[in-house]
Amino acid sequence: MDLASRYKGVVGLVFGDNPSSNEDSYIQRLLDRISNGTLPEDRRNAIVELQSVVAESNAAQLAFGASGFPVIVGILRDQRDDVEMVGLLFLALRLCILLFLLTSLCTLPCCPHFMENVVRGALETLLGALTPIDHARAQKTEVHAAPMNSDLLSREAENITLLLSLLEEEDFYVRYYTLQILTALLMNSQNRLQEAILTTPRGITRLMDMLMDREVIRNEALLLLTHLTREAEEIQKIVVFEGAFEKIFSIIKEEGGSDGDVVVQDCLELLNNLLRTSSSNQILLRETMGFEPIISILKLRGITYKFTQQKTVNLLSALETINMLIMGGADTDAGKDSNKLANRTVLVQKKLLDHLLMLGVESQWAPVAIRCMTFKCIGDLVDGHPKNRDILASKVLGEDRQVEPALNSILRIILKTSSIQEFVAADYVFMTFCEKNREGQTMLASTLIPQPHPTLRDPLEDDVNMSFGSMLLRGLCSGETDGDLETCCRAASILSHVLEDNIQCKEKALKIVLQSPMPSMGTPEPLFQRIVRYLAVASSMKSKDKSSTLGKSYIQQIILKLLVTWTVDCPAAVQCFLDSRHHLTFLLDLVAEPAATVCIRGLASILLGQCVIYNKSNENGKDAFAVVDAVSQKIGLTSYFSKFEEMQSSFIFSSSDRPPRGHKPLTRTATPSEAEIEDVNEADAMNKENEDHPMLLSLFDPSFIGLVKSLEGNIRERIVDVYSRPKSEVAVVPADLEQRSGENEKEYINRLKAFIEKQCSEIQNLLARNAALAEDVASSGRNEQSQGSEQRASSVMEKVQMESIRRELQETSQRLETAKAEKSKMESEASNYKNLAVKLESDLKSLSDAYNSLEQANYHLEKEVKSLKGGEDPMEFPDIEAIKEEVRKEAQKESEDELNDLLVCLGQEESKVEKLTAKLVELGVDVDKLLEDIGEESEAQGESDEDDH
Repeated sequence: MDLASRYKGVVGLVFGDNPSSNEDSYIQRLLDRISNGTLPEDRRNAIVELQSVVAESNAAQLAFGASGFPVIVGILRDQRDDVEMVGLLFLALRLCILLFLLTSLCTLPCCPHFMENVVRGALETLLGALTPIDHARAQKTEVHAAPMNSDLLSREAENITLLLSLLEEEDFYVRYYTLQILTALLMNSQNRLQEAILTTPRGITRLMDMLMDREVIRNEALLLLTHLTREAEEIQKIVVFEGAFEKIFSIIKEEGGSDGDVVVQDCLELLNNLLRTSSSNQILLRETMGFEPIISILKLRGITYKFTQQKTVNLLSALETINMLIMGGADTDAGKDSNKLANRTVLVQKKLLDHLLMLGVESQWAPVAIRCMTFKCIGDLVDGHPKNRDILASKVLGEDRQVEPALNSILRIILKTSSIQEFVAADYVFMTFCEKNREGQTMLASTLIPQPHPTLRDPLEDDVNMSFGSMLLRGLCSGETDGDLETCCRAASILSHVLEDNIQCKEKALKIVLQSPMPSMGTPEPLFQRIVRYLAVASSMKSKDKSSTLGKSYIQQIILKLLVTWTVDCPAAVQCFLDSRHHLTFLLDLVAEPAATVCIRGLASILLGQCVIYNKSNENGKDAFAVVDAVSQKIGLTSYFSKFEEMQSSFIFSSSDRPPRGHKPLTRTATPSEAEIEDVNEADAMNKENEDHPMLLSLFDPSFIGLVKSLEGNIRERIVDVYSRPKSEVAVVPADLEQRSGENEKEYINRLKAFIEKQCSEIQNLLARNAALAEDVASSGRNEQSQGSEQRASSVMEKVQMESIRRELQETSQRLETAKAEKSKMESEASNYKNLAVKLESDLKSLSDAYNSLEQANYHLEKEVKSLKGGEDPMEFPDIEAIKEEVRKEAQKESEDELNDLLVCLGQEESKVEKLTAKLVELGVDVDKLLEDIGEESEAQGESDEDDH
């Protein structure tokens, strides 16, 4: 055998490879007499001598382990009837293992008639050979024989078949030690044992039959099946087919349910192995036995305030089973979603929610671990299930006059519990209840009605008639007098769930006005501004107390989460924030505060960016440009954008890409002492001074993490756009720049010149800002060489700023090209207008000549009339004066009509010239010089025409 050869090599390495040693040769001779001897007496004497020699020599022990196993297994297989022979063999092996492993072989007392039944001793000795050594007592140089012996025994499938066949023996101890040997083999050679059992006919069936045996045999078989079914899907299917569900619940009922001992824990562990990754097994359980047996385990019996350690573990195991059914199976299972929906529906129909509320909310004596696991089950039960959400919202707890809604009771626990883990678990219930549940959010928000501030600090639990919203507002204001903001931040977390993605709830919450604790000392203020003030108080408290504990290091983050959630898609909230000038100043200081954690600076930067992207105000000092300008002057865009990079690289945001870590399955080797969920170790969780609290991993759900990442990209783009396009009137010509009535040309031109100078000044300021921006980028580049920790953020910011400058240059070039094209077009139009003016002038001259000719003709006619009047009778001639007057009027009318048409045309052309003049002035063209050039060209053309004539 190859492994035996390697085993011998290890022996030679440790004790010296000396084949001619007396011990090795003596062991070989004894084994030869045992295997090849013909006389039974001689073989028994050889076994006795073998027992003696291995008790005195380490080399003999290892030599026996290398070559003695095949002989012993062969005797056990071929000569099982010779009980005395087999007993002597295993007695010798037992002494060998006792000295070699330096540990006890079995904790159970031996049978009083052990020597009368040596087969039992042989099996017990074989079990000792397969039991791992105590590594704390073993030396580092010692060879661990248990794994090697297990591998040697399991290499041959016939050995496993032989052991399985021993389960059919009538002797109790034979079956008992055989099950323990199989369990020991499973610990060291799991894959081989699983394959051997699967290939052995009726292998699983024999093991399942042991569940109906005597109690001790049943418990050992249960433990073996628990180990076998942890990962082997094929074995899981066979076990379920053999009626595992019926047998498991029968044992649990027989042992007393959750009040039972460790056997109940083993049964639930086996049940969880069968259900954890198999939707088909869950469906089979649902459609055959139903979920009533597992739900009945959660029923509290007897004295409800007595929770022993084993009862706590049993209830946690049952809750783990419930959670598996709620989740519906493995993520890779194609039928997971439909199975999950069906399981949740059936579980609620079977009154599971009542038992969970009793166990987690009404049972005040339940350990924190049970309450936390119960809240997790409630949250998963209503997650994405509208009907279950409505049922939870309608549940009431208590008796007689002490009845209140279940959600109110859970909120009361959140505000009053001293356990951070319980707060996180109960918060998960509201997160799943409010997610994509607009009706539920509206229902909760409708109760947000401020109550008169009490004169004395009455505990929240004293008034069960207080509405959900009133209790929440009372919790938000609980730290007003003593400065303890723990309750305030918990209430803020619940309020963020109520407002998430619901603009109606956000607007309703904005209208809430809170009274001052002492009306004579303060004025009412909106709820939003009150929460901002609490954020400032938390910041000042932390800055004063440098030794703040880990438990206080999440208050600012939770309040910032509420403000970020509130201002998303809500310009009214942004306006409310900016109504106070101190808010923006405080937020800028918080972003630049080096003592703040990475998460605080990052969320404050996100909130600051929301004041830009959701800012609809046009009021000076509160608009988006004013916020961006304040960020640039106070922090600098490079430093501001680097806060996003730091936050995304923190463990809270980087851990969100990994799948959520569930609780480890409860086993005998992983059983909690009093609680499955332990308090966070401050030393382990707080590696750095600025580290954020690890519980934020649970409070910052994936939807909020995704929201922050999407906001980051929008904020970058919007700020760069606003900064590169500040509000100005560079390209805007107001209507009042038209020439005013009564304003002469000189005053109008002076006013236009002043406007142009103002525009030039604004352009120079813009260029100066761009130059400062480029210098800021260059400075950040130089700082990268000395500050390696900011290299990545500065590099990204440099690219962003350079891209902004490049885009501005491109846009400026495009504007310049457009201006040139417009200038050419306007020059062409000016030339056309000049030609038209020359033509009109020529037409006017022709009209004037025609009028002069008409006047001359009229003059001649008048002379002729006078001459005729002097020599003839007036009655013989018509009235010349009347005719003359009529002709003159007619000619004057025609002249006036043509003149009016000409003046209208000239007026239209003059309007076009004025508009063209204004556009040329905007483009920086000297209009006076252009007109002088046109006049000189006209004079030159007139002179050339006169020369031609």
